[in-house]
Amino acid sequence: MSDNPVDQGAEDSVGYVSIRQLGDRDIMLLRGDFAFHGFNGALVAATGLGVPPRRGIIGYGNIQVAWMSSDELLVMTDSASTEKIAKSLEQALKNQHFLLAEVTDSRTVFEIRGDLVREVIAKLCPVDMHPDAFMPGEIRRTRLAQASAAIWMTDDHSVRLICFRSFADYVFNLLKAAAKPGNEVNAFEKAI
Repeated sequence: MSDNPVDQGAEDSVGYVSIRQLGDRDIMLLRGDFAFHGFNGALVAATGLGVPPRRGIIGYGNIQVAWMSSDELLVMTDSASTEKIAKSLEQALKNQHFLLAEVTDSRTVFEIRGDLVREVIAKLCPVDMHPDAFMPGEIRRTRLAQASAAIWMTDDHSVRLICFRSFADYVFNLLKAAAKPGNEVNAFEKAI
Protein backbone atom coordinates (compact mmCIF):
# COMPACT_ATOMS: atom_id res chain seq x y z
CA MET A 1 0.00 0.00 0.00
CA SER A 2 1.28 3.40 -0.99
CA ASP A 3 1.87 6.15 1.56
CA ASN A 4 0.21 8.59 -0.84
CA PRO A 5 -3.13 9.71 0.71
CA VAL A 6 -4.81 9.74 -2.71
CA ASP A 7 -3.91 6.05 -3.16
CA GLN A 8 -5.77 5.36 0.08
CA GLY A 9 -9.14 6.83 -0.94
CA ALA A 10 -8.65 10.52 -0.27
CA GLU A 11 -11.58 12.70 0.69
CA ASP A 12 -11.71 16.43 1.31
CA SER A 13 -14.33 19.15 1.58
CA VAL A 14 -13.18 22.40 0.02
CA GLY A 15 -15.38 25.44 -0.34
CA TYR A 16 -18.68 24.39 -1.84
CA VAL A 17 -17.70 20.88 -2.93
CA SER A 18 -16.49 17.62 -1.48
CA ILE A 19 -13.92 15.57 -3.37
CA ARG A 20 -13.71 11.84 -2.81
CA GLN A 21 -11.76 9.09 -4.48
CA LEU A 22 -13.92 6.04 -5.16
CA GLY A 23 -12.06 2.83 -4.51
CA ASP A 24 -14.82 0.31 -5.14
CA ARG A 25 -14.97 0.43 -8.96
CA ASP A 26 -13.51 -2.07 -11.39
CA ILE A 27 -12.99 -0.77 -14.90
CA MET A 28 -12.79 -2.74 -18.14
CA LEU A 29 -12.01 -1.33 -21.55
CA LEU A 30 -13.97 -2.99 -24.37
CA ARG A 31 -13.11 -2.30 -28.00
CA GLY A 32 -14.89 -3.68 -31.02
CA ASP A 33 -17.22 -3.00 -33.93
CA PHE A 34 -20.50 -1.88 -32.36
CA ALA A 35 -22.33 -2.54 -35.64
CA PHE A 36 -21.06 -6.11 -35.89
CA HIS A 37 -23.84 -8.67 -35.47
CA GLY A 38 -23.99 -9.85 -31.88
CA PHE A 39 -21.86 -7.12 -30.25
CA ASN A 40 -24.77 -5.31 -28.59
CA GLY A 41 -26.41 -8.61 -27.64
CA ALA A 42 -23.20 -9.81 -25.99
CA LEU A 43 -23.00 -6.60 -23.98
CA VAL A 44 -26.66 -6.85 -22.94
CA ALA A 45 -26.21 -10.49 -21.90
CA ALA A 46 -23.11 -9.67 -19.84
CA THR A 47 -24.19 -6.40 -18.22
CA GLY A 48 -27.90 -5.92 -18.81
CA LEU A 49 -26.96 -2.78 -20.76
CA GLY A 50 -26.44 -2.17 -24.46
CA VAL A 51 -24.13 0.20 -26.29
CA PRO A 52 -24.84 3.73 -25.03
CA PRO A 53 -25.47 6.60 -27.45
CA ARG A 54 -22.54 8.69 -28.66
CA ARG A 55 -21.01 10.52 -25.67
CA GLY A 56 -23.45 8.76 -23.37
CA ILE A 57 -23.18 6.79 -20.15
CA ILE A 58 -25.88 4.38 -19.00
CA GLY A 59 -26.22 2.21 -15.95
CA TYR A 60 -28.14 0.74 -13.09
CA GLY A 61 -26.97 -0.26 -9.63
CA ASN A 62 -23.21 -0.83 -9.69
CA ILE A 63 -22.88 -1.34 -13.45
CA GLN A 64 -22.23 1.45 -15.95
CA VAL A 65 -21.27 1.43 -19.62
CA ALA A 66 -19.72 4.58 -21.09
CA TRP A 67 -19.20 5.47 -24.75
CA MET A 68 -15.57 6.57 -25.18
CA SER A 69 -15.23 6.53 -29.00
CA SER A 70 -16.78 4.90 -32.05
CA ASP A 71 -15.17 1.56 -31.13
CA GLU A 72 -14.43 1.87 -27.39
CA LEU A 73 -16.52 1.48 -24.24
CA LEU A 74 -15.71 1.54 -20.55
CA VAL A 75 -17.53 -1.03 -18.44
CA MET A 76 -17.49 -0.06 -14.76
CA THR A 77 -18.72 -2.37 -12.05
CA ASP A 78 -18.12 -3.58 -8.52
CA SER A 79 -15.31 -6.11 -8.11
CA ALA A 80 -17.76 -8.94 -7.34
CA SER A 81 -19.21 -8.74 -10.89
CA THR A 82 -16.08 -8.14 -12.97
CA GLU A 83 -15.00 -11.72 -13.57
CA LYS A 84 -18.51 -12.88 -14.50
CA ILE A 85 -18.99 -9.98 -16.95
CA ALA A 86 -15.54 -10.52 -18.51
CA LYS A 87 -16.13 -14.25 -19.03
CA SER A 88 -19.55 -13.61 -20.55
CA LEU A 89 -18.16 -11.03 -22.99
CA GLU A 90 -15.18 -13.19 -23.95
CA GLN A 91 -17.42 -16.17 -24.65
CA ALA A 92 -20.03 -14.22 -26.63
CA LEU A 93 -17.49 -12.26 -28.69
CA LYS A 94 -14.98 -15.07 -29.31
CA ASN A 95 -15.72 -15.15 -33.07
CA GLN A 96 -15.35 -11.37 -33.45
CA HIS A 97 -12.40 -9.03 -33.42
CA PHE A 98 -12.50 -7.37 -29.99
CA LEU A 99 -10.30 -6.30 -27.09
CA LEU A 100 -11.28 -6.62 -23.45
CA ALA A 101 -8.77 -5.30 -20.93
CA GLU A 102 -9.22 -4.94 -17.18
CA VAL A 103 -7.69 -1.50 -16.46
CA THR A 104 -8.68 -0.94 -12.83
CA ASP A 105 -5.09 -0.75 -11.57
CA SER A 106 -4.21 2.02 -14.02
CA ARG A 107 -7.26 4.25 -13.44
CA THR A 108 -8.86 6.06 -10.56
CA VAL A 109 -12.30 7.62 -10.16
CA PHE A 110 -13.14 10.76 -8.21
CA GLU A 111 -16.54 12.05 -7.17
CA ILE A 112 -16.96 15.82 -6.81
CA ARG A 113 -20.20 16.92 -5.13
CA GLY A 114 -21.63 20.30 -4.26
CA ASP A 115 -23.65 23.30 -5.37
CA LEU A 116 -20.82 24.76 -7.47
CA VAL A 117 -19.52 21.53 -8.98
CA ARG A 118 -20.05 22.80 -12.53
CA GLU A 119 -17.96 25.88 -11.83
CA VAL A 120 -15.12 23.86 -10.31
CA ILE A 121 -14.94 21.57 -13.34
CA ALA A 122 -15.33 24.50 -15.79
CA LYS A 123 -12.20 26.11 -14.32
CA LEU A 124 -10.14 23.06 -15.26
CA CYS A 125 -11.68 21.53 -18.41
CA PRO A 126 -12.46 22.90 -21.88
CA VAL A 127 -16.01 21.52 -21.62
CA ASP A 128 -19.17 23.59 -21.71
CA MET A 129 -20.56 22.82 -18.24
CA HIS A 130 -23.73 24.90 -18.63
CA PRO A 131 -26.81 22.83 -17.64
CA ASP A 132 -28.19 23.20 -21.17
CA ALA A 133 -24.97 21.78 -22.69
CA PHE A 134 -23.92 19.04 -20.27
CA MET A 135 -26.36 16.92 -18.32
CA PRO A 136 -26.46 13.66 -16.37
CA GLY A 137 -26.23 10.74 -18.77
CA GLU A 138 -23.48 12.35 -20.85
CA ILE A 139 -19.73 11.72 -20.71
CA ARG A 140 -16.86 13.76 -22.15
CA ARG A 141 -13.25 12.84 -22.75
CA THR A 142 -11.23 15.94 -21.98
CA ARG A 143 -8.19 17.36 -20.27
CA LEU A 144 -8.11 18.49 -16.67
CA ALA A 145 -5.24 20.99 -16.89
CA GLN A 146 -2.40 18.63 -17.98
CA ALA A 147 -4.13 15.31 -17.25
CA SER A 148 -6.32 13.28 -19.62
CA ALA A 149 -9.69 12.59 -18.04
CA ALA A 150 -13.29 11.70 -18.68
CA ILE A 151 -16.15 13.34 -16.78
CA TRP A 152 -19.84 12.65 -16.33
CA MET A 153 -22.57 13.94 -14.04
CA THR A 154 -24.51 11.49 -11.89
CA ASP A 155 -26.96 14.26 -10.92
CA ASP A 156 -27.10 18.07 -11.07
CA HIS A 157 -24.67 18.45 -8.16
CA SER A 158 -22.28 15.54 -8.71
CA VAL A 159 -19.51 14.87 -11.22
CA ARG A 160 -17.47 11.71 -11.56
CA LEU A 161 -14.05 11.96 -13.08
CA ILE A 162 -11.80 9.13 -14.27
CA CYS A 163 -8.10 9.59 -14.92
CA PHE A 164 -4.88 7.61 -14.95
CA ARG A 165 -3.86 6.56 -11.43
CA SER A 166 -0.41 8.08 -11.97
CA PHE A 167 -2.14 11.50 -12.09
CA ALA A 168 -4.32 10.92 -9.01
CA ASP A 169 -2.40 13.19 -6.64
CA TYR A 170 -2.09 15.91 -9.27
CA VAL A 171 -5.82 15.77 -10.11
CA PHE A 172 -6.84 15.71 -6.44
CA ASN A 173 -4.78 18.85 -5.77
CA LEU A 174 -6.11 20.59 -8.91
CA LEU A 175 -9.67 19.95 -7.80
CA LYS A 176 -8.95 21.25 -4.30
CA ALA A 177 -7.34 24.43 -5.68
CA ALA A 178 -10.26 25.09 -8.07
CA ALA A 179 -12.78 24.63 -5.24
CA LYS A 180 -11.18 27.00 -2.72
CA PRO A 181 -13.56 29.59 -1.28
CA GLY A 182 -13.16 33.12 -2.52
CA ASN A 183 -12.68 32.37 -6.20
CA GLU A 184 -16.24 31.39 -7.12
CA VAL A 185 -17.40 32.18 -10.61
CA ASN A 186 -21.15 31.45 -10.31
CA ALA A 187 -21.23 31.28 -14.09
CA PHE A 188 -24.27 29.05 -14.32
CA GLU A 189 -26.72 30.82 -12.02
CA LYS A 190 -29.97 31.65 -13.75
CA ALA A 191 -30.66 35.32 -14.23
CA ILE A 192 -33.60 36.63 -12.23
